[in-house]
Amino acid sequence: MKKLIIEGKHKLTGTINIGGAKNSIVALLPAAMLTNGRSIIYNVPDISDVHMLIEMMRVLGANVIFKNETITVDNTNNFNKEIPEEYATKLRASYYFMGVLLAKYNYSEISYPGGCSIGSRPIDLHITGFEKLGAKVKIVNNKYTIKAKKLIGNDIFLDFASVGATLNIMFTAVKAEGITHIYNAAKEPEIVNVASFLNSMGAKIYGAGTSEITIEGVKELGDGIVEVIPDRIEAGTYLIIGALLGKNLIIEGIIKEHLGSVITKLKEIGCNLKIEGTTVLLNKVDKLKPVNIKTLVYPGFPTDLGQPMSTLLTQCEGESLFEETIYENRMRHIKHLNAMGANIKLFDQSALINGKTELTGRTVVATDLRAGAAMLVAGMLAEGTTTITNIEHILRGYEKIVEKLSSVGASIKLIDT
Repeated sequence: MKKLIIEGKHKLTGTINIGGAKNSIVALLPAAMLTNGRSIIYNVPDISDVHMLIEMMRVLGANVIFKNETITVDNTNNFNKEIPEEYATKLRASYYFMGVLLAKYNYSEISYPGGCSIGSRPIDLHITGFEKLGAKVKIVNNKYTIKAKKLIGNDIFLDFASVGATLNIMFTAVKAEGITHIYNAAKEPEIVNVASFLNSMGAKIYGAGTSEITIEGVKELGDGIVEVIPDRIEAGTYLIIGALLGKNLIIEGIIKEHLGSVITKLKEIGCNLKIEGTTVLLNKVDKLKPVNIKTLVYPGFPTDLGQPMSTLLTQCEGESLFEETIYENRMRHIKHLNAMGANIKLFDQSALINGKTELTGRTVVATDLRAGAAMLVAGMLAEGTTTITNIEHILRGYEKIVEKLSSVGASIKLIDT
């Protein structure tokens, strides 16, 4: 079992470079298998989810090489087979192989996807999309068998602007006959990144990044190339840490337009940040103002940053409200924050946070990826030593987190017991 040991209260000075986006690469890798040719992906983050996806691709015959932040994928010897349960249940993004294999072979077979336990996370919108495109879906003992004699474009309206459903329908539609319109599509930057990759292969996708995406099906896809966009969630996490502990801390490699809602809230709180191009300079401010945070689909405040932000709110002087609207289990970190000295009252999917409170180090649990980030922020703020268990969750989404934070002055180490 791996643990993080953090000694709190250290000022942070220096530069943290932001890596490629987890939420992009976990879709780009399955997408790379849509072609029978070769693809190159640059700026790839070295996180555990990437290594798991590479293993799954190799099970399907892909030749995948990961070196110097670059992945090359050769699909010359690909074949279709069931995605083993041991992979599918460990990784939420395994469901992207549903759409990819359906498009490529008119057949996919996979167990229900796993991932962090942050809510029920149904995939009914994905399934409805596949069916609209001509597939038949059979579910037996939590295993999905999806097949189609022929995929035909259609108009698809999403009841919720789901990133996963938008991408999975896009994957299937790129090789469907005719035109597909996705209405109420997700607008996240990661959608644009993936669409750009597919278009480099010869796909015809229009409107990515808006609520209406049009896909004109093609018979074949060629070689593809893409650079992973900077990880706005990693960037947001380090902005939060820098706002609390920064002393001329520089966060390098952001796209500020992707962080509009986060930067707006940090300024509203009174954080000291200066943005120049792709760089943010942060300095700690002693008196911070309370705010209300409500997570929403993009371009609203991202659900993946709600938990780390709730830790910041414990340091604001007054009453703040953190409301989660996307996933129902985003509040499991609250009891651990309270155990460290926070004053938070929980009401279903809302948390009333009274500050400013001093936090004290203790042993806490990373119940999921972003809850782990929240506890990391708390540990760095706290008096004394904090031990975070279950950190495998954190390593799924934050590249070289110990090295990056240590390089700017944090006292943090990874131990394996």
